[in-house]
Amino acid sequence: GIYVCGDTHAITVGALASFLAYCSQYTKPFNEISAVIAEFQNAVSSAERIFSVLDAPEQVSDEGNRVLESVKGDVELQNVEFSYTDTKKFIENLNLSAKSGQTVALVGPTGCGKTTLINLLMRFYEISSGKITVDGNDITEVTRESLRSQFGMVLQDTWLFSGTIYENIAYGKPNATEQEVIEAAKKAHAHSFIKRLPDGYNTIITGNGDNLSQGQRQLISIARVMLSDPPMLILDEATSSIDTRTELRIQKAFLKLMDGRTAFIVAHRLSTIKNADKILVMKDGAIIESGTHGELLEKGGFYSELYNSQFAVY
Repeated sequence: GIYVCGDTHAITVGALASFLAYCSQYTKPFNEISAVIAEFQNAVSSAERIFSVLDAPEQVSDEGNRVLESVKGDVELQNVEFSYTDTKKFIENLNLSAKSGQTVALVGPTGCGKTTLINLLMRFYEISSGKITVDGNDITEVTRESLRSQFGMVLQDTWLFSGTIYENIAYGKPNATEQEVIEAAKKAHAHSFIKRLPDGYNTIITGNGDNLSQGQRQLISIARVMLSDPPMLILDEATSSIDTRTELRIQKAFLKLMDGRTAFIVAHRLSTIKNADKILVMKDGAIIESGTHGELLEKGGFYSELYNSQFAVY
């Protein structure tokens, strides 16, 4: 036998094995109850999300609205207000005018409303009051599909789809020729890395481009916009994941693409928007300064502080 506590008590191997088996059987139900409680909490959390979607107000129908065609690119916001919640306004009394061919840059600290403004332009959010017009057409009176088709977007987060690289570039213009797709890739400086891939333009993209680097995914998104050649552009940190040398080349390509087109640029690196026709400085959902790069530096205001802080030496 096995002796514990000196020689006073003894337990056999069989008794010890039985004791341990009973302990395991005793604790097993408690472990299962703990697992069920964890699963139940996950189910409650998931149900809350599902019901929040079901209870969300329905999107305003655009049935019967006219189709927006032959856009020049004159965009105007008049006394626009928007809030995420009923208790607090986020954007108040926002006025903006962008003429066809102008490049408008939106700058400001994180959370000031730059990306929200872009979403309002394309009706991903509905404004609380005010008016947004494109070529004099109220965007609430045209179909969402026709409105959004007038914009070409390159965002910091890339949107790629399962399929070949060729199909991803041609997504915005399905009837494009092979030569047009290749030319667009060359303008975006994506052609060289695509040709180095085992299957070139026929390389299959898995998931959201998991087999490509972030920079390569962004170059493909830029090539897609180069191909679709839209009347208006939205660039939201479009070159954030690209090396500096390639970025300078792409900026030159963007300048050609933006020629004669209305462009809205959101940028944190202010050196990339110095040549914009109009720079709007946003803070807390409002435009606090506007002007060219030189004019805003002369004012010595918030933009000047932002710009100089990027070159501060610590």
